[in-house]
Amino acid sequence: MHPEGFAESIGALVLPEIPKILTLLDRTAVSPTYGCFDRTYWHYRMIDFPCGMSQEFVLPLALVWSMQQLPENPYYASAEIRELIVAGMRFAARSSHPDGSCDDYYPFERAAGAAAFSLFAILRSAEILALPPEPELDNFMMRRARWLAEHVESGRLSNHEALIVACLESAERRFPGQGFDAFMHQRLKRLLSWQDTEGWFDEYGGADLGYLSLTIGLLADLDRRRPDLALRQPLATAINFLAHFVHPDGTVGGEYSSRSTLNFFPFGFEIAASWSPMAQAISQQVMRPLVEQRTPCYSDDRIIGHHLWAWLLTLQNNCLDPCDAAPLPSGEKWFPACQLFVDRQGENMMVAALGRGGVYKYFSGGQLAVSDTGVTLRRKSDGKTAVTHLGGAAAIVAEGSVVTSGPMTFAKSALLTPFKNVILRLLMISLGRFFPDLVRRSLQKLLVTGKNEAPFRFERRFERSKSGWTVHDTIASDAGWSDVGLVGISGHQTSITTIMARVYQKDQLAPFISLNDALAGLGPNNPLTFERRMDAK
Repeated sequence: MHPEGFAESIGALVLPEIPKILTLLDRTAVSPTYGCFDRTYWHYRMIDFPCGMSQEFVLPLALVWSMQQLPENPYYASAEIRELIVAGMRFAARSSHPDGSCDDYYPFERAAGAAAFSLFAILRSAEILALPPEPELDNFMMRRARWLAEHVESGRLSNHEALIVACLESAERRFPGQGFDAFMHQRLKRLLSWQDTEGWFDEYGGADLGYLSLTIGLLADLDRRRPDLALRQPLATAINFLAHFVHPDGTVGGEYSSRSTLNFFPFGFEIAASWSPMAQAISQQVMRPLVEQRTPCYSDDRIIGHHLWAWLLTLQNNCLDPCDAAPLPSGEKWFPACQLFVDRQGENMMVAALGRGGVYKYFSGGQLAVSDTGVTLRRKSDGKTAVTHLGGAAAIVAEGSVVTSGPMTFAKSALLTPFKNVILRLLMISLGRFFPDLVRRSLQKLLVTGKNEAPFRFERRFERSKSGWTVHDTIASDAGWSDVGLVGISGHQTSITTIMARVYQKDQLAPFISLNDALAGLGPNNPLTFERRMDAK
């Protein structure tokens, strides 16, 4: 159970965002885009197709419409809100491709993530509204569910796979006997094969704590709806893994995760708290930022919907009879498969991504003391930025000492230009129309997975001391230092494209540590060094 004011805290997060959602929505009943939540498309008319992900907003509206337990909820049982929810579902049907798929960022993209998030929202909203059979909507939901069941997107995104499984389970409930149960078992088997023995589910080749919390939430909800699927063992393994990374201040994740996210979805831990002592321990800790109103800012048109329905499901599934909480794991733990190192000593905690050049966070006395995303530098000649955190570093872990090293790589900073935009549009309406995954794989390599080495090498050494930890950085240049215009350390830098990354959190208001003074008088063959001491309280 949570402290008094828990429901009010959820309401304080959710209710101020509902007018924004309604502003994004075309609410004019005679409009051809009635029910569209993509204001950039229907109002500003700046893009030439509607974003299919936007229709996910029907679920937060359906939940506030149905939840009397949400304090001071002016939307409860509103006939007007119900009509707008149905309008949003109908626009999703009208704007989809004939096969049921939809686009997200590019025309003819056929994005599995957008299709899964929005269908999950639509199917659950249909349940909440007890929507009777309706040919237009039912035919659309079946087409999209079947497209998701048969479509295999490039890359491993476990949270997308979990959403697809959840969609297929809901489709089977609404359309029994249409084969969705067999599809659900098939995709669930695929998802479970992506779980590492350490407990995490694959997100682009690594462990991302934010997306893992969503996968756990969807599987915990599925376990409750379908206990015959025997999901508690993989769920327990995932929950126990994530427990190592719950920070002393109640936050989870950050730039050290594989996708650099600060997002967190607590509803699955609330569901599992009735049978998992570790889920109960996590739930107690991660609710603190919600109750204390210090969650990161998710108020972005593309991602706020995910968090609104997740927070509302957390309140809806508030566990009134939880099991006794287990203590969070303590001591040193090294996870070699995902290259994460963590050391928790009471209210002091060090967590580092050694495969990502030693990106780390250090907590002292229960508060974040240091966030460090590695040494970064910018060249004068071409403006390119070299970083240590794009992955592929070698790690050596010993008691009280950790070392990570490797070549620096150039940060991903490509921007869309008018010329590139024209080329992309031509590509999508020609080759991309028929081979969208080929384009997706190319963009994934360009924006997420690909790496180009820079002529700099790094070593980061962590050493435990009696008072805490000391971090030693060494940077060597293959071509001297004359072309380096800026060098230093940021606390929140990321260099890949991840939609849920780079949200604002007040701890990010920390200065960039410039190391330019250390370059003065440094010989071309001499390394740049920096040392930082962190003392425990």
